[in-house]
Amino acid sequence: MNIADHIERGHRLFPHKAAIIYEDKSYTYKHLDLLANRTANALRGLGIAQGDRIALFLPNIPEFAIAYLGILKIGAIAVSLNVMLKSGEVSYVLNDCTAKAIVTTESGRLQLEEANLPHLQHILIAGGAVDNDNDIDFAALIDNCSPCFRAVKMQWQSPASIVYTSGTTGFPKGATLSHGNIITNIFAHSRCCKMNHNDRLLLYVPLFHCFGQNAIFNAGLNVCATIILQRRFDLEAVLESIGKHQVTMFFGVPTVFIRLLNQDTSKYNFSSLRYYFSAAAPMPVEIAHMWEEKYQKVIHEGYGLTEASPCASYNHNFQYKFGSIGVPIQNVQMQIVDANGNSVSPGELGEIVIKGPNVMIGYWNRPQETQAVIKNGWLHSGDIGRMDEEGFFYITDRLKDMINVSGFKVYPTEVENVIYQHHAVAEVAVYGIPDPIKGEIVKANIVRKIGSQMSQSEITNFCSQRMAKYKIPHQVQFVNSLPKNPTGKVMKRFLCEHDSAVNSNLNIPLLQDEYLISQNT
Repeated sequence: MNIADHIERGHRLFPHKAAIIYEDKSYTYKHLDLLANRTANALRGLGIAQGDRIALFLPNIPEFAIAYLGILKIGAIAVSLNVMLKSGEVSYVLNDCTAKAIVTTESGRLQLEEANLPHLQHILIAGGAVDNDNDIDFAALIDNCSPCFRAVKMQWQSPASIVYTSGTTGFPKGATLSHGNIITNIFAHSRCCKMNHNDRLLLYVPLFHCFGQNAIFNAGLNVCATIILQRRFDLEAVLESIGKHQVTMFFGVPTVFIRLLNQDTSKYNFSSLRYYFSAAAPMPVEIAHMWEEKYQKVIHEGYGLTEASPCASYNHNFQYKFGSIGVPIQNVQMQIVDANGNSVSPGELGEIVIKGPNVMIGYWNRPQETQAVIKNGWLHSGDIGRMDEEGFFYITDRLKDMINVSGFKVYPTEVENVIYQHHAVAEVAVYGIPDPIKGEIVKANIVRKIGSQMSQSEITNFCSQRMAKYKIPHQVQFVNSLPKNPTGKVMKRFLCEHDSAVNSNLNIPLLQDEYLISQNT
């Protein structure tokens, strides 16, 4: 097996069909496969062998897809780097996985400090000028290589991809996914979504993220669909692309759907869209209801994490439940367990654990941290949830995000769901801040809808009618926007750090939406 079998299959079945459309360029399945073959031969020529790590420090451009597929074809391991990383962070990842080569852009090259990268042998520039004599022009390199290559057959457990996630120690950990992990996951995911070769998928979610890489890109190629690739999330470009390219499937995160709800979309054509999907963060129930009311279609939710390749559960077409993350996908098991690892009864809260062929091999070179999250074959997600009597799962919050108010547990998502019911709220982020008496208190950062002038007392009164007193936000701050990462997930850590800095009279700026839209590396 090899993940790249899907591009070769697409070449055989639909050679002249568009696999990727990017700006004004189209890449057929035949063309994309031949470019991947040239890349495979080029990498072999550089001395790259099976099992070597090759880093991809690229935004959503065709070269990411071409290099990624070429890496997989020779049995090397693709290491995805967030394009927003700075030099020290890049060096850490490259040294941690001992990457032998990296493919990046002209601007990304500025973040490489060769003196601190003893294992790195080759720097390939994809897009932009090659200013360093020792660097290699990616396009020129593959142009001179043979377009003939067949993907090397790999074992189920053979590592295919390393995607770095945040570490509890403050250092990123490389979640290592095998060919078997990813292949079984993309087959199950595309089956759940009823994805087929006639579909056209809009892909603005970062390819360096497991959601974009596997649930959209690999799943799309696996069914021979067409992928409309966008370099970054740009609201206007997204809206225009839907009608221009007759997009049928729209994948996003809750904050994107919230922005679309708050946007006048009447001049755009959504008639081609048959399916909406949200993942990476819990979808507020009120937002899901508002979406169905406006567009007469539900937002299907999936649940997973990088360590699960990423998909673990799906809220199905034939029995959709608002607010649920659904039931486990094919061949995957899920449970809710207590602090001792024992299953709890339906309706009770506990940690979500996952078992199946989607669970990662482990964290790269971190056996102890792997053992801490995979116990007796069960991946401990760190997410709090519950299961109902029919086996549908609901996510409540992250264990680490839980707020402890005088010994009472407060889950931010629960408070956010209530605040979203207020007609004047566009976005909200709830988190805990230190309190000398209660330990922690609840704070809400709220983005008002345009034209709204609601006050803190209005929000407090609204919440007091709908939740226990200890859950009501003690502090309410109105902001213009919330800091988000490239997938659109609200970065509560930055909100907490900003509050701490303000309380300490430090001058640390609050980062805004650039985290969602800036992927210019």
